[in-house]
Amino acid sequence: MSDIMVNLKSFQSEHAVEESEQPLLCLRSRCKGLMVNACAHAVFFCKLLHALRQKASGKVSLISSKESMGSEGLKVGIIGGGHIGKQLARALLELSDISAQNIHISTRRPETLSEFQQLGVECFYDNGQLVAWADIVFLCCLPSHLQHICSGIRAALREPCIVYSLVTAVPLPRLKQLLSYSAILRPQYHCTSRNLENMWGTNGTIIAALQDPIVIQATCPCSPKERIAVTGKWLEAVFYAALNSCMWRHLPHQHALKLLNDVCFPEHCPICTEQKTSCPRFVCGNFVNQTFVSSLTQEDTFPWFDLTTVQMKESPFSQLLARSVLLQNHLTFLYCTSFGVLLAKSGGMASSGLWQQNVFSFCRSRSKYGAGS
Repeated sequence: MSDIMVNLKSFQSEHAVEESEQPLLCLRSRCKGLMVNACAHAVFFCKLLHALRQKASGKVSLISSKESMGSEGLKVGIIGGGHIGKQLARALLELSDISAQNIHISTRRPETLSEFQQLGVECFYDNGQLVAWADIVFLCCLPSHLQHICSGIRAALREPCIVYSLVTAVPLPRLKQLLSYSAILRPQYHCTSRNLENMWGTNGTIIAALQDPIVIQATCPCSPKERIAVTGKWLEAVFYAALNSCMWRHLPHQHALKLLNDVCFPEHCPICTEQKTSCPRFVCGNFVNQTFVSSLTQEDTFPWFDLTTVQMKESPFSQLLARSVLLQNHLTFLYCTSFGVLLAKSGGMASSGLWQQNVFSFCRSRSKYGAGS
């Protein structure tokens, strides 16, 4: 149904708001921006894990096709069929190349999700069943429901399932306590400006925003200068989670590093062509301390990393990200091209100082990072 007020500006909410009520519009824009960022980062995380899985089988890169998914595709579960759960499901269906058959939603009212059921998404109400099936479980419930949900899924949680929380009101230590589980990701966002009205396309859909190259570059985790920015600890946890997925398949650590390097650094890299340098390559010491590196044999896997610890303490990877502008630039390129966005030669690259500030902003405790700690 079309909006009969579309050309009647005086009837629209933005026109009617008095100057003293402008903070309400700012709040609306901030909510839209947070949702756009949350969906973009969730999509990127799923694409990265799926690409690693497919790369291990010798099939595809980060930009794949739905035909490549099959039974080996990443299985994504969503707990919660409200506004956040629906927006996330739409983003995954439209932008992640994950087939509808590989997305399940558990909600108390599955009958309200007919639009997804018609596309082939399985919708039901059984959180335990969802968790036992999925590789990644997104928590998209109300904060008031979280304790009940966690008590219901705790017994069904098994490694390597990753819990990805979009319940921003519940901090990571509390979530770890509720689930008695360590494979948890919880992105945290900084809003650095109140001037957000024109940034995220307030009156458009989330999908439309995520098809805008300017918006994609603004959501890049390597761009902390933007008005809404995810902390650098999230990006660290993404890569440690990727290594956990390799460890669970018993891949030797060198094989896991090769897969990660192949996915992250393309053969014909425009950054390195322009700068006449070589792509960075991940090595074992980028993720674990040197004492543990010296103890590894060729057949050893990486340890199982506690993702909650990764997000709360300094790690070798956080140090690498803070000091390597070249790596920041390559991860910017990886992120944007995963959405089909091509960067200008000198555009979209991160500032080293801003990146370092973002990486350590949520590092309250600093300890020497050991294997699996």
